[in-house]
Amino acid sequence: MIKIEYPVHEFRMKKENNREMIFDESRKTWLKLTPEEWVRQNFIRYLVQTKNYPSSLVAREKKIMVGEMVKRFDILVFSKEHQPWMMVECKSTSVPLSEDVLVQALRYNIAMPVQYLVITNGTSCIAFRKEKAKLLPLEEIPEYGQ
Repeated sequence: MIKIEYPVHEFRMKKENNREMIFDESRKTWLKLTPEEWVRQNFIRYLVQTKNYPSSLVAREKKIMVGEMVKRFDILVFSKEHQPWMMVECKSTSVPLSEDVLVQALRYNIAMPVQYLVITNGTSCIAFRKEKAKLLPLEEIPEYGQ
């Protein structure tokens, strides 16, 4: 497991129709604050503020085709050459990082091949580097462009 030290960040929050909302700074929109959204927003802050990933190359929740099904990845980081480089699958803190979560990320990776796969539930984080047909576990999140 990789230990993630989330940076302190003042998220903009509000209540709307009895629902907690969080402002997504990159998309300039208010989103329902679900446990998974909390993980996604904090992990993005970690990538941008702690690991110095360029915010402009971090995509959030975009549709992809997985076979005949339309799915959404949580976070996709592009390389400097604007190629898919790392995919992050976020789960609620109550969801354990099981084989099922990894299989989901691997399915998305078929449609959007990347060099690095990360799964996180906010408290735990597992990362892999793909090398040919192997997944090599990592001890830390890679530096951007590694």
